[in-house]
Amino acid sequence: MEEMILNVNTLPEPLHRRFRSDKVRVHEEENGVITLTPVVSTEPTDLWGLLPKGMLTTEKYFAQKRLDKELES
Repeated sequence: MEEMILNVNTLPEPLHRRFRSDKVRVHEEENGVITLTPVVSTEPTDLWGLLPKGMLTTEKYFAQKRLDKELES
């Protein structure tokens, strides 16, 4: 469903003190379950660029996502 990254300081104190990172990823699933995951860094990692250049373009990615949604229906 929806995903966002928040500063941990915006969370209530009982949740805030459980995270050792500055940011947390908030992911809401269709069934209403919300998952909080610590984010160490939002900078690109060594895994970025793993695919050869041009192998997965933005257009190909969105085409695949549309196909995936059609198959789910």
